[in-house]
Amino acid sequence: MTSFKLSSLKIFAAAVVAMTLAFTAISPAHAEAKKDFKVAWSIYVGWMPWGYAMDNGIVKKWADKYDINIEVVQFNDYIEAINQYTAGAYDGVMATNMDALAIPSAGGVDSTILLICDYSDGNDVIILKGKEDLADIKGQKVNLVELSVSHYVLARALEKIGMSEKDVTVVNTSDADMIAAWSTPDVTAMTTWNPMAAEILAQDDAYNVFDSSELPGEIQDSLVVNTQTLKDNPAFAKAMTGIWYETMALMSADDEAATAAKTAMGEASGTDLAGYEMQLAATEMFYKPEDYIAFTEGNLSELTTFVTSFLFDHGLLGQDATSPGYIGIELADGTVVGDESNVLLRYTTEYAKMAADGEL
Repeated sequence: MTSFKLSSLKIFAAAVVAMTLAFTAISPAHAEAKKDFKVAWSIYVGWMPWGYAMDNGIVKKWADKYDINIEVVQFNDYIEAINQYTAGAYDGVMATNMDALAIPSAGGVDSTILLICDYSDGNDVIILKGKEDLADIKGQKVNLVELSVSHYVLARALEKIGMSEKDVTVVNTSDADMIAAWSTPDVTAMTTWNPMAAEILAQDDAYNVFDSSELPGEIQDSLVVNTQTLKDNPAFAKAMTGIWYETMALMSADDEAATAAKTAMGEASGTDLAGYEMQLAATEMFYKPEDYIAFTEGNLSELTTFVTSFLFDHGLLGQDATSPGYIGIELADGTVVGDESNVLLRYTTEYAKMAADGEL
């Protein structure tokens, strides 16, 4: 199976945070009503629908409905997409909840998660060579992309069995080198994601000892938009919400059109229909607005604290952060996790509710 392009990498390196701090001198997305909008996306299983919608007229249909123009732009570099959004060149970007905190929020850009597209439900995996128990990872070198979602999965897995990162040695490894590295005798433990994980696990001596299905809801893949732009341009939010749920309805149907859509998404991401469906099986997609609403208005407070603790412990909340709650996160019900005077990331279900009620 062909691996994703580098753009699939979900990384939130501290160096990137420093870079984005410099960007914040530019006002992100001017605070005014406007007609033209740009949204950045990069290749990942849960974001392929955006590219499909752009290529097949769904984006234009909804933009025309609200008399605006929307361009959904593919980036080959995931981090660069977030950097461009943080700098104000784009009105929205596809990003994980962790990266939204570590890059635009840590850089001072007030952002809103308009939609959670999905969460990882098995796509991120810890693999041991010749061992079937996570506890056997103690004392081993673990190859992974440092300061990435894979690093977070490792930290949370160790926490769950009463261990910590002090019990292992993290070896920073490029995603492009994962499969080749596994074939060497020195590599005995690895944290990676599909489709690379699936290819490695197909080997006789590879065992899945932990995956993100044991961290439900923690690794969210979202549409993040500038908060002021959202406030000034509700038509933009309505159109983006309409685009998503129309595409979700199309690809989740049991018909030839759904198969054709998923085939196109798989091919665009470097795999085929079978490979894409395998990745979907390990991804909790929010096909209906009601599902997204139920999740977002559920126990996000606890999930958020897991993420902010990891980011703080690894110096990814900005150089001025003094605690995991340094950046305030406003939940859909208006409550704030963290510093209420420094709210820089928000969740909303307002437009999803419009979709559920047929009001878009």
